[in-house]
Amino acid sequence: MALSGMTGFGRVEASLGDWTWAVEARSVNGRNLETRYRGPPGFEALDRAVRDAAQARFQRGQLTIGIQARRLVTAAAVRLNTDVLERYLALGAELVGDGRAAPPTVDGLLALRGVIEAADADEDPEAQAALQAAAAVSIGQALDALAVARLEEGAALLGVLTGLVDRIAALSADAERLAADQPAIIKTRFARRMSELAAETAGLEDRIVIEAAAMAVKADVREELDRLASHVDAARVLLAADGAVGRRLDFLTQEFMREANTLCSKSALTELTSVGLELKAVIEQFREQVQNVE
Repeated sequence: MALSGMTGFGRVEASLGDWTWAVEARSVNGRNLETRYRGPPGFEALDRAVRDAAQARFQRGQLTIGIQARRLVTAAAVRLNTDVLERYLALGAELVGDGRAAPPTVDGLLALRGVIEAADADEDPEAQAALQAAAAVSIGQALDALAVARLEEGAALLGVLTGLVDRIAALSADAERLAADQPAIIKTRFARRMSELAAETAGLEDRIVIEAAAMAVKADVREELDRLASHVDAARVLLAADGAVGRRLDFLTQEFMREANTLCSKSALTELTSVGLELKAVIEQFREQVQNVE
């Protein structure tokens, strides 16, 4: 599977019998996989199916899956509640008998609350099971559409992240080139300073060599540069890998930044510090984009 983002949307519409429904699935960034389901009465039992389907397709992201359903009201979908009707007739019989009210009409009786009601879908377990199974299929299709949208986002992210990794590699090469000049520059700078301050010149050259060597050791950034190169290789491997790599890229970004910070703290050259600061800025851009990767 190619690189996947965590933002997307999928929608599916379907029908069965006198029912029609639409399933919408959307997701945003999240450190873990979180699934929320919202469904109308009669569709509550699909919560488990939603979670299983989401876990089968995704590893990270905040998912919201909702169903909007409507039942076409037909003669088969309504029923006459004779118990309620009989109570209305009994209550009105005395009034009609005393002449205080006109005899009820059919239209008037049918308009009374509770006389006509929707048939309860639960009365037919097989129909209800078929409805839920069909809705579960729609949920899977909506999640598949969401997965396609997330892959499209991942394809766009891949180009951005690859460019940033290339930029990190180029800046690391610039830092390596500048760092190679640090020992000689440190020695020259220290020798000039010592010459200005020291009254006695006897043994000054030896002292300069010793002190400059100690300063050069403290300013040595070869280990940081080697680790940066290793992290660049690791990032390229992850970007080419299958599956969810966002969490590992996030960890790798922390390692990038750690080496860049040390590089800046050890720098004895303005140019090297400038490269280190730009490197940190690019790594921060990389970190921001990695937050969108599953």
